[in-house]
Amino acid sequence: EIYTLSLHDALPILALIAAIYTLAGVAGWLLFNALTSNPLTTDPLIALLCADVLATVVVWAFGLLYENVSVYDPYWSVFPPVAYLLWAFYTGVWSLPVGLLLIASCYWGWRLTRNWMITFKGIGHEDWRYTKYRSQHPLVFHTINLFGLNMMPTLIVFAAMLPGLKLFERPFDMNTLFVNDGHLFTTILLCLAFLTCLVAPTIQLIADKQSHDFRAANPGKVCNVGLWKHGRHPNYFGEILFWWGIWMMYSALYGFDWYICGAIAMTALFLGISIPLMEQRQLANKPGYAEYRKQTRMLI
Repeated sequence: EIYTLSLHDALPILALIAAIYTLAGVAGWLLFNALTSNPLTTDPLIALLCADVLATVVVWAFGLLYENVSVYDPYWSVFPPVAYLLWAFYTGVWSLPVGLLLIASCYWGWRLTRNWMITFKGIGHEDWRYTKYRSQHPLVFHTINLFGLNMMPTLIVFAAMLPGLKLFERPFDMNTLFVNDGHLFTTILLCLAFLTCLVAPTIQLIADKQSHDFRAANPGKVCNVGLWKHGRHPNYFGEILFWWGIWMMYSALYGFDWYICGAIAMTALFLGISIPLMEQRQLANKPGYAEYRKQTRMLI
């Protein structure tokens, strides 16, 4: 579970991953340009979704080539900040909400990508979740791989990103921020949401450090120090909190509507799939985990 590659060994493999993602990005960008230049395509968001799906398919194809689903792992943290930044250039909108969104998403993406690199074991190593599905469902694994392990996370992340993408459509006049109570209240809500988006990856960053240090000093034991003493999954809690923060930024300007579905779907993904899978593994591999589970809350 700990980083095992030297920098000398890791660099060529990281360069390969970067090349794969560059190809995926170029494919998505070409499709986006083709769709948005077509007069029949009226909604650029649909074009962005199609580009996202195509980029995912490219990454999935390389995962097939290298027989490793983990090729997809960085996609979760790379696409949102890159897409938000490119969307700012595409729309030409650089308002205060957009600026806060870009700062928050880049910080979140840096933290998650950094953690992936620290725990990266090379192109020959596949995450235990994927090997579990590969061994348990060999006949339908490729279907599970494409739609369940690659496409489903892509679509859920896109749904959770939508509130952020809508921030580019709402005029935000800096000159009227504090003129009346309505603008002041909106600004306060926006700043609180931005703070939430910063707190979330900071929680994850601290949890990463505490977990890595503990496992290095206590291999095979249950990490129950720091944030892990107060919640069994502080990293997942931070991930869920971040996407609720993105929705909070949106709701500060637009109010409450169906765009909350993305944050709900993200929460359901962790509560229904990620956390149960992790807990099954911990219960099977670490004798003290059952007692830790009784004494410690899941998230907060």
